[in-house]
Amino acid sequence: MTLIKSISGIRGTIGGPCGEGLTPVDIVSFTYAYCACLKTRLGEPRNGSRFKIVVGRDARISGAMVEQLVCGTAIACGVDVIKCGLASTPTTELAVRFSGADGGIILTASHNPRQWNALKLLNENGEFLTAAQGKEILDLAAAGEFDFSDVDSLGTITEHDFTDEHIDSVLALEAVDAEAVKAAGFKVVLDAINSVGGIIMPRLLERLGVECITLNGEPTGQFAHNPEPLPKNLEQLSATVRESGADLGISVDPDVDRLAFICEDGEPFVEEYTLVAVADYLLDEAVKKGRKDLCTVSNLSSSRALRDVTEKHGGTYYAAAVGEVNVTTKMHEVGAIIGGEGNGGVIYPESHCGRDAMVGVALFLSNLAHKKMSVSAYKATLPEYYIAKNRIDLSDSALIDRILDAVKEHFASEKINTIDGVKVDFESRKQWVHLRRSNTEPIIRIYSEAQTPAEAQKIGDEVISIAERIINA
Repeated sequence: MTLIKSISGIRGTIGGPCGEGLTPVDIVSFTYAYCACLKTRLGEPRNGSRFKIVVGRDARISGAMVEQLVCGTAIACGVDVIKCGLASTPTTELAVRFSGADGGIILTASHNPRQWNALKLLNENGEFLTAAQGKEILDLAAAGEFDFSDVDSLGTITEHDFTDEHIDSVLALEAVDAEAVKAAGFKVVLDAINSVGGIIMPRLLERLGVECITLNGEPTGQFAHNPEPLPKNLEQLSATVRESGADLGISVDPDVDRLAFICEDGEPFVEEYTLVAVADYLLDEAVKKGRKDLCTVSNLSSSRALRDVTEKHGGTYYAAAVGEVNVTTKMHEVGAIIGGEGNGGVIYPESHCGRDAMVGVALFLSNLAHKKMSVSAYKATLPEYYIAKNRIDLSDSALIDRILDAVKEHFASEKINTIDGVKVDFESRKQWVHLRRSNTEPIIRIYSEAQTPAEAQKIGDEVISIAERIINA
């Protein structure tokens, strides 16, 4: 069994001994620590006499059990709960703002398989906690000391479905051209992985006037395939797009914060290009309106294509450390028009600062409607890059720093970024390699990008050979 505690929340496989799997004891302890730290941080409730949080969950089969434990613990802490029920991650994030709550807890293990679940923690803006705030919660949970409210100070539970409010907010975005999308008469195939995407995404597409064929649309939590939206997991979606003559395929992960597309010919649009395409559209529209000082942000392991598209429009690209909170922090700092991650995570601050597949779909369809191109033809207009993903498994974690130092020394003449591991940019060749240590295992992950798959793998192999010299020394 697995239990991973980090500054962004607690994640693990259901069951097993306390502290080894995600058990009821761990869930109660972590929820208590969150509520206690929320009270300390804010001092007093934003609205009303008691603190208030929202709780939403994806459809995985452990969700109802985890939800009951979280909600029960919160009211035992004297905190009111608005239970969103089956809700996407971005819906729950927005629900914090819609309801004027003091925070929120999302129950989802995102793209992880069905045996996993997690608690992801939000602040009063519906955004993930900072590293310092997350550490405070971890420390308090580890202390194992509890002080619950008396019977006259218990919180309450109310229920509210924020799905339509989320959809309304997406359609209200100025950059979402609903009329153009309706006029285009798109036909799409949606793979909702038997989770909450099957609830919210068809309703958005219907409001946009899009014909939708839904695969795996029942929110049973019995995932039809590996839930990570990668091409190897989307063969059914690709085949249905071809057979039905659809304009594109849409894949979301179980909590609907990641988004991947399939071209009309059944070929992957490639998850890395979800953010690139949406950014291209928003930058186009901003330039038409005479906007200046345009900025975009992605993490260090995301495709260089976003930088190329940004600079083509006269804008400035910024890189952040890996992790959604790091990306949103940088976006706030530079005033980015758009940001996100190469895993299909689109963050559009005009909506909210969290990954949102709903926003991504609406903007992508608006882009297609304006450009009047097929998905594959549009993809051909974007910069062409390929990412190779490798890893080094180590028996001794002490070797990690030695390997990172050796890579920095070997490529000392190139542009090196050390805000998150080591990233080497080969500017003249438009290539890069990024090495990051795992937070939980003695592993170094190696991502490399170039303009052909072979070149990308060659860079990765060069780094692996450096590492092997250190390991075998």
